[in-house]
Amino acid sequence: MRAECLPISAVPHTTQLFRDFVSNFPKVQSFYPASPATPNYAIAASGLEYPEERRIKVASVLDRQNRAWGAGKKTLDNIERLKNGASAIVTGQQVVLFGGPMFAILKALTAIKHVEAAAKVGVECVPVFWLASEDHDLAEVSAVTLRDQAGKLRDFSIAPKGNGGPVGDVELDAEISGLTKQAAETFSDADVAAMLRESYAAKETFANAFARLFTKLFADFGLILLDPADVTFHEIAKPLLKSVVERAAESNAALLARCKELESAGYHAQVKVTATSTPLFALQDGVRTPVHRANGNFSIGKEKLSPKELAGRIDSRPQDFSGNALFRPVIQDYLLPTLAYVGGPAEIAYFAQSEVLYKRLLGRATAILPRASATIVDAKAERLLKKYGSGVQDAFIAADELQRRIAAVSLPAGVSAEFAKTQGETQKRLEALAAELRRLDPTLEDAAKRAASKMMYQISRLKTRAGNAETRKNGEVAQHAEFLSDALYPHSDLQERHVAGVSFVGRQGIGWLRELYDAIDLSCAGHQVLYS
Repeated sequence: MRAECLPISAVPHTTQLFRDFVSNFPKVQSFYPASPATPNYAIAASGLEYPEERRIKVASVLDRQNRAWGAGKKTLDNIERLKNGASAIVTGQQVVLFGGPMFAILKALTAIKHVEAAAKVGVECVPVFWLASEDHDLAEVSAVTLRDQAGKLRDFSIAPKGNGGPVGDVELDAEISGLTKQAAETFSDADVAAMLRESYAAKETFANAFARLFTKLFADFGLILLDPADVTFHEIAKPLLKSVVERAAESNAALLARCKELESAGYHAQVKVTATSTPLFALQDGVRTPVHRANGNFSIGKEKLSPKELAGRIDSRPQDFSGNALFRPVIQDYLLPTLAYVGGPAEIAYFAQSEVLYKRLLGRATAILPRASATIVDAKAERLLKKYGSGVQDAFIAADELQRRIAAVSLPAGVSAEFAKTQGETQKRLEALAAELRRLDPTLEDAAKRAASKMMYQISRLKTRAGNAETRKNGEVAQHAEFLSDALYPHSDLQERHVAGVSFVGRQGIGWLRELYDAIDLSCAGHQVLYS
């Protein structure tokens, strides 16, 4: 693949915190343990303390889980390496229908890329993908968008029956077979279509279906999948869960202080924290319910518990407890010997808050590295961009504005030439007039500039109206604008956030993932454009 790297400033919908994290780290270094620009794998590995007993238990669960999902030799070998002392580079995502947006695949490949980079400096680690199966927002995981072979966007969704419990446990019903068949019809590769059908079947859970699909997609990369909902993982994490209860007041005060620090620095707190917040959720009658704290005691819904009672509940049924967005990564890095976590912009914002929990509960903070960000440009989109003299970043606008822009450059040659001549000559004459007025009376300069701006605006507006007239006469322009918008900036969102990753693999074939992997440039601190 041919690749370009756009600066982070060219990427829409990015927060100031994320922009500073990747391009001006000194501004945010008080919120993070290490710069993402120069990851020092050896130093991170030397600071890890991970009990041998925990390592053996975790490896055993991973072996059982990954075998159940159909893992191949490379993944099982990596689990053995973890058992024998290797560290982990971790990433993860919600268990979204059909594998979720493209950025989930980019996360996995970025983690694998860092494993390779660590190996080059003598640090042994393995890639682990954490399935966020304990989340309870079913709407976020039950819909996905694919692009068919004609480039049209097609939305797929399912309405499974959920009760507010963990989404990973929700079973797919008979409806899934028809939906999977329709989705597979958008692919041109039969093998990937078979992978999707085999993974997403009736009676399968959201977590297992996602895991089976990613196991197949990343078989050649040795990716380890981890579902934290396993009872054994909760048993292993019991001491950490109980420490949250013991240190609730201290942790809450630290989080509230961190929120103020972020706001004082001009950023925002990604997760709202109040005086009664705790980072724990508990299952109550099957519903994932936040645990609150007030006056030294706790509550789960309407049920009141003393610290001793809550600790006892955790001791007897740890599988009923899970962490919120700030505590989840701390649990992850208690269970795993994590060298670094690969995350997206929202997760990086979470870590700015989570860092205070890390230090109090683990005694250290895990480094976070940005996932690769990319837009995939197929051959037709590339041809159209060249036709209209545009770059990918020019398409990062609303669909109707994109249509107006390419209509303006599609005007008949004579009309375009006259507009160019008029704009050039008008600008030149206005500059000459401004110079004369400045000599006559300097106070007239501002008025001259305002008048010139209005005149040039009216000419530009007239050109836009001419372009609209051309669009009405020439339906091809509208079709091309729609295609480019769907391909590069669907529904005014980055492609990687809107279109399912399996949609690209299904059109290109499983071997395309290796090409994508090779094209990912860890040194690109912005957004890659990959011509496929």
